[in-house]
Amino acid sequence: MPRAKRIFVVANFKDERPWSIFMEERRLVKALIRLGHDVQRFSYRNVMMQCSPFPSKRIAKHFAKKKADDLLLKQMEKYYPDIVFVLSMEGLDVESVIAIRSAAPNAVFIGRDGDPFPEKNLARIAIGKEMDIVIMPSAGRFLETYKDAGVASCAFIPFTCDPDIQYKYQVTDSWRTDITFLGTAEHSKLDREEDRYYITKRLSEIPNAKVYGCFGRPKTEGIDCFYAISGAKIGLSINIANDVRLYHSDRFINIPACGTFALAKTVPGYELLFEDGVHLKYFDTADEFFELADWYLQHGQEREKIARAGMQRAHNEFNCEKIAKYILDLIETGTYNAPWAEIL
Repeated sequence: MPRAKRIFVVANFKDERPWSIFMEERRLVKALIRLGHDVQRFSYRNVMMQCSPFPSKRIAKHFAKKKADDLLLKQMEKYYPDIVFVLSMEGLDVESVIAIRSAAPNAVFIGRDGDPFPEKNLARIAIGKEMDIVIMPSAGRFLETYKDAGVASCAFIPFTCDPDIQYKYQVTDSWRTDITFLGTAEHSKLDREEDRYYITKRLSEIPNAKVYGCFGRPKTEGIDCFYAISGAKIGLSINIANDVRLYHSDRFINIPACGTFALAKTVPGYELLFEDGVHLKYFDTADEFFELADWYLQHGQEREKIARAGMQRAHNEFNCEKIAKYILDLIETGTYNAPWAEIL
């Protein structure tokens, strides 16, 4: 892009929580600024809660949504953005998006949906249809859902890492363990992924493993997320869906980015991102996961060699600046140059 752009970002930044430092949205804003662009943030949910006389998010949607929409519209009108990123669709509705499109008629609108099974959320599909481009950390049928809905351009864009704060930390003994998992065992609104549930349940019951955010164990927040990964010899990466091309959660990038050896459930297309046995190790079944975990716990040199290569790969290929540049190339040219590029 030949000049600095004015980029308006609408997202749920969770500014009220320590978790905000872990957000993908934060990384992308940081990257866009480092690439020389001006960025105006609008944390939609936070603004809506600030405008509400009640602390409940559910009630705020009824009492403060119009006020939040008005503030969003006024900021958009006076900023004259070149690009509008809708990095989180939570709280927004299609009427809100239509209004801000009218306030920025010359801007390119790009939406991001990081969740699986988009067909189960028709409100997001409706928002996506108002975008010029929709990006997802998945290809296959998830991406095709938006294309089939009529979105002009749909593209796979992976999760990012931030090497400034994601690397191998020297941690205290309280963080040390053989195997770790960060996340939920299952999602209440989605079908259970049996391997994920079985593996995480078993990890929660053995002394040489730690899970965070499931089976009654507290979540980690802020830099503690990276301490928890760094303190483990092995990190488990497994999705709620593992049969959709290139689909991944942020675990898939965060574990190697923090210098920890990753055991990841095989997903079609993953070899384009990380090479098996070089940057991490893939498994197909729960039994294979525990067999590989036992082997790599006994072979520390090989495990650490792969972990170092994985961290270098994550930092070089999936750092937030490089991925943000791909997104900007996509906006400017309709494509981007990466071996895993997939655009519909």
